[in-house]
Amino acid sequence: MSKTKLLVASLGFLLAFVAIQQTSFAQFSSSTYSSLGVGIFNNSGLTQNQGMGGMGISFGNSYSVNHVNPAISVKNAAYSFQAALNYNQLAAATESSSEQLDGGGLSYVAMSFPVIPRRFTMGLGLNQLTGVDYNITVNSQVTNTDLMAQNIIEGRGGLSQVYLQGGFQVYKSLSLGLEGAYTFGSTIRTNQLDLLDTAMNAVGISSEYYERLTFSDVTFKASVFYAQPLGDEKYLNLGAIYHVFGDINGKEFAKMAESGQASIPNSPGDVLADNVSGSIFLPNKIGYGVTYEKINKFAIGVEAQFQDFTDFRDFNASTGNLQNAFKLSLGGQYIPNAFSMESMLSRSTFRAGFEYERLPYLLNQNQIDDIGINFGTSIPVYSLSLLNVAVKVGTRGTVSDGLVRENYFKVSLGISINDNSWFYKKVFE
Repeated sequence: MSKTKLLVASLGFLLAFVAIQQTSFAQFSSSTYSSLGVGIFNNSGLTQNQGMGGMGISFGNSYSVNHVNPAISVKNAAYSFQAALNYNQLAAATESSSEQLDGGGLSYVAMSFPVIPRRFTMGLGLNQLTGVDYNITVNSQVTNTDLMAQNIIEGRGGLSQVYLQGGFQVYKSLSLGLEGAYTFGSTIRTNQLDLLDTAMNAVGISSEYYERLTFSDVTFKASVFYAQPLGDEKYLNLGAIYHVFGDINGKEFAKMAESGQASIPNSPGDVLADNVSGSIFLPNKIGYGVTYEKINKFAIGVEAQFQDFTDFRDFNASTGNLQNAFKLSLGGQYIPNAFSMESMLSRSTFRAGFEYERLPYLLNQNQIDDIGINFGTSIPVYSLSLLNVAVKVGTRGTVSDGLVRENYFKVSLGISINDNSWFYKKVFE
C-alpha cells in the first residue's frame, strides 16, 4: 500500500470511529460501580500496555504507539497505526444473587508520525477516558401496603478523548511530551419505578426519571522520559506524567414522565432541567514509574498513578462521597530472539503483569479494590506490523456489607501497522 493511501485509510478509519462515538462506545468495563461519579476510568492504556498490567509511563517501543506517555513517542522511527477490539465478560454477585453480563466492540484508534525520526514525533487518536455501563434492580416493600416498589436503574455512556500529542528529544536520553485532548461524551441515567402486587403484576402507571449529561471541553497532559544507559544495550528508564482535567463543561437535561416518555423532550411530563449549562470537576492525575530494559530482549518495571477524588464535584456541586484513588502496576515483557529468521514465535513479544487499583468509591465504609492479572503478546504478521493481544482476569469489590463482587474477563485484540519508509526519499522511481 502506498504512503498516501495508507494515510488516507488511517485518517478515514479515525473519522469513521469518531462518528461512531457520537452515538455509542464499546465499553471497556461493565460495572455496577460505574454508577458513581463519571464512571470507571481507563488507566490501562492500549493493548500492548494492558498486557503488562497497564505499564506505559516508563516503557515503550518503536513499533507501538504510546498514548500513556507522549514523551516516549520519540522512539517511533516508523509511521504507526493502531486499532483494537475488546470483549468483556463479567459475573456480578451479592450475598443472595448473581448475574452474568458480556459485551464488546471497537476500543480505540491511534497513530504516530515521526516528523524528525528520533527527535520529534506527532500522534493523534481517539480513546475512551471513562465508561458508564450498569443495570441495577432494587425491590422494596411499600410501607403499610402489600405493594412492592421496583426500581430499575440503568446507566450508559462515558467520556472519550480525541487527542493530538507530540514528543520531543531535548537532550540525548531525555525527552518531553505534551498532549492536548478534546474531551467529550455523555452519560444517560434512568430510574424506572413500578408498583407490583403480591403476584408481581404491575399496578397503576409506571414512571421514569431520565437524566442526560453532555460534556465537551479541553484537557492537557505533560510528560517526561529519561533513559539512563547501563551498558550492553541495557537501560534504566524513568517516566512521569501529569494529566490536567479541572472543570469539564457540559449541559444537563432531566425529566420525569411515564415510562418511555421521559427521554422525549416534547412529550408530556415534568422537565426538571432543560439543557442547563454547568460543569463537573475532575481531579488531576499524576503518574510515574521505573523500568529496567535490555533492548530487543526483556523489560520489567513498576508504575503508580494517583488521583485525589475528594476534590471531585458533580453537576450539582456534590462530592459524591469519593476518596483518594491510586493504581499500582508491575509488568514485563520478553522476546526470545528478535532477529530470528526461522521462527515467528521467536520474534514475538510475550507480556505479563499485575494490577492493583484502589477505586475512589466509598460504600458502607468500604473502599472498592480492583485486582487483575494480565497476559499479552505481539506477533509479527507482515514486515513491521504486529497482531496485539491482551487478556486480563480480575475481581472488583466484595459481597460483604451489601455490596457487589464482580469477577471479570477481558480480551483486547489489536493490530499495529508500521511503515518505516514514510519519511525516507525514494531512490528509484
